[in-house]
Amino acid sequence: MIATVEPSNISGNIYAPASKSSMQRACAASLLTKGTTTITNPGKSNDDLAALDVIQKLGATIKTIDANTIEISSTGINPINKEINCGESGLGIRMFTPIAALSSDAILINGTGSLLTRPMDFFDEILPQLHVQIQSNKGKLPLQIQGPLAPANITVDGSLSSQFLTGLLMAYGAAGANDVTITVKDLKSKPYIDLTLQVMKHFGWDVTNENHEKFHFNTNQSKTTKPIHYSVEGDWSGAAFLLVAAAIAGDITIKGLDVFSTQADRAILQALIDCGCRLSIQPEQIEIGPMPLKAFHFNATDCPDLFPPLVALAAYCEGTTVIEGVGRLAHKESNRALTLQDEFAKLGIEIVLQDDLMLIKGGTGVQGATVHSRHDHRIAMACAVAALKASAAVVIEEAEAINKSYPNFYEHLQSLNAHINLQ
Repeated sequence: MIATVEPSNISGNIYAPASKSSMQRACAASLLTKGTTTITNPGKSNDDLAALDVIQKLGATIKTIDANTIEISSTGINPINKEINCGESGLGIRMFTPIAALSSDAILINGTGSLLTRPMDFFDEILPQLHVQIQSNKGKLPLQIQGPLAPANITVDGSLSSQFLTGLLMAYGAAGANDVTITVKDLKSKPYIDLTLQVMKHFGWDVTNENHEKFHFNTNQSKTTKPIHYSVEGDWSGAAFLLVAAAIAGDITIKGLDVFSTQADRAILQALIDCGCRLSIQPEQIEIGPMPLKAFHFNATDCPDLFPPLVALAAYCEGTTVIEGVGRLAHKESNRALTLQDEFAKLGIEIVLQDDLMLIKGGTGVQGATVHSRHDHRIAMACAVAALKASAAVVIEEAEAINKSYPNFYEHLQSLNAHINLQ
């Protein structure tokens, strides 16, 4: 698909999309909880659909109640298929691998697209310590595993991704881990682990956390078996693009976001405050609009998914914006540091990479051009947002990459009066 985004003034009200971080964790917890879970505001992105497919293959039954409600019934891990496929979801593959390892069945774990090139050697090192047999493709997918996983005291490296830890925490909880501790060194993206712990607590697991370094599973777990209701919160990752679009191109009101959320990407608010846009943060909604924008300094180490929307914002900020945390970008859907540098250069914006820093020279004017998503949902969205005040139309090739996380993105921008032609 090709998306042509014309310079536009946007305005109106909109609800944030459902959080795939929240949705996928809720799917996993529903699978691991015996009984029935009702999920409201379920996500519909490719990653969310992949998570639903995985839990069905691992034994859950899913029933659609209405457009805004699904019901998941489970008796625990009882695989009905010898293979699960997590699509292109990095969270999915890292979270569901330890969970699938709870079964004594041999299971093949696979993915598609860029996931096939992402490092998975974490599991080669850790799972054998938990009595799980594993055979990987030289540290990459596919993985052949056979459990059952037996919780034990282990030490893990949290520097590559917190998602591996999310899977281990959930698997330990479901396995009834008794007086065992996971020790973590150099944990990145701590807010995402807070979200994992929040979801686990909602589903009845009690995990003690000491400074994000020691996670202890207590004896006498008070595991609930009563029906559970879980509402998927609004997605700060997707909403970040809407917020930046408004800071650049017009006044909008966004509803459905929890300003007290544990989602890491809520930190976008600080960047928006620092750049000087018009911003009113209220309990029920956020009102935002353009003002003369100035360069800002932001540390994205714990929220690397914010790099693409922040680059689009920085392109319109007078001066050189500095974003820390470039090291977190190598193992995403693309190498996002280089991809952002290349694609925004086509739009006339210079980006300098300097060790762990990204320097964006903004305020020089965004030009019309043809760019490529590199099959990366956040690159496609960043280019679309940056196009809203470009000197001419911006054409985005492989624009359907957005389906991974935010399939309604172009439709939502169009509802705010953005001129976008899809073909």
